[in-house]
Amino acid sequence: MLEAASPYRSAVQRPSRRCRTALAAVAALFVAGCSLFANDKDKELEPAELLEFKSSLDVRRVWSSDLGKGTEFLRIGLSPAGDGNRVYAASYDGNVIAFDPNSGKRLWRVETDVTLSSGPGIGDGLVVVAGYDGDLIALKAEDGAEVWRKNIAGESLSRPVVSGEAVVVYTIDGRLRVFSAFDGTEEWALDQSLPALTQRGASTPVVVGTSVIAGFDNGRLIAIDLEDGITEWEAVMAPPSGRSDLDRLADVDGSIAAVGQDIYAGGYNGVIAALAVESGEVLWERDISTHTGVTADWNNIYAVGDDGEVIALLRRNGTDVWRQDGLLRREPTTPVAFNTAVVVGDFEGYLHFFSNFDGRPVARVRQGKGMISGVPFVMGDKLFVQSERGSIAAYAVRTPKRREVDAGEPARAEPAVNEES
Repeated sequence: MLEAASPYRSAVQRPSRRCRTALAAVAALFVAGCSLFANDKDKELEPAELLEFKSSLDVRRVWSSDLGKGTEFLRIGLSPAGDGNRVYAASYDGNVIAFDPNSGKRLWRVETDVTLSSGPGIGDGLVVVAGYDGDLIALKAEDGAEVWRKNIAGESLSRPVVSGEAVVVYTIDGRLRVFSAFDGTEEWALDQSLPALTQRGASTPVVVGTSVIAGFDNGRLIAIDLEDGITEWEAVMAPPSGRSDLDRLADVDGSIAAVGQDIYAGGYNGVIAALAVESGEVLWERDISTHTGVTADWNNIYAVGDDGEVIALLRRNGTDVWRQDGLLRREPTTPVAFNTAVVVGDFEGYLHFFSNFDGRPVARVRQGKGMISGVPFVMGDKLFVQSERGSIAAYAVRTPKRREVDAGEPARAEPAVNEES
């Protein structure tokens, strides 16, 4: 059961950032990369083989571009974002680039000269990125001109959130911090005690009204007043249990979804739950463990179980809509609704499209050989995906053309031909 928790501020001594990074890497290997240690003969631990199927959704690559130096399985928090007019992306070696979403034309490019670990966050004319060594940089969305830069002495693996006059940042040392969007001045900070062992990753906070909702590596989901940093409510999504540090992993690392005044979140070794923003009241919960979190549309909640099963739940009460087990142990990303499908990426660079009605596969394309670890991004009629090899690609669904026919003769759609590159 999801438990309520009392608000508190922690003064617990934490391990060094280097130590925590090493521990997080060990946890990631145990939890998400167990297939690396599997015996070749042990088929039960190998990633599921991709099965052939007849494509029924015509997904086409519209454009692609290199961003800069990539990574291999570092699970950093770099993924595309947009403001309705432009798409922005950042590379591990410090490039921040703005694109025309339709043509892929570069509108501006900035070299920050730092190693980036998360972003970009977009809002109110700003593009904000965070660096591995604690650099936080705000650029003008119009032309990429630097507005301010400061070192916050903490690595961030979650996207910075820009909301009005505030920039919200969560760092892997368990601190949620808010900075002025004008000059980078720190407004307030909230600390949480963290377990000795955590997974590598972090949940991106969401802002609903005047509240910031954030997930922490101790399994807590907390709502905080954006203006003054006062805790409004807490809930325990994943109560730590077990004898070993590995058994007690209870991170809330994945995506948090908000629809109206309801929020949806999930924790590792915990539950997926719907809560009321204003009070933290639990509307429903399901005993499903996830480390990638959830996304939502108006009808459903989408999540990935710890074994790679893709799950759709009814948003109003959490009952199963469908489950898809074709990607077991392929490390699928958080699912995203796109067109009439639900999309996830995997560790081999494939994008898988499943019907949002019944979960059957409807298309599959490959961006490249680089792992897709970030959440795919949808803006308008296009899907934008970034791989850990440092490339971005835009995809669209081609609507079948109808040929002109004589009156009385029914029109027939041209057959869709799926391409895999």
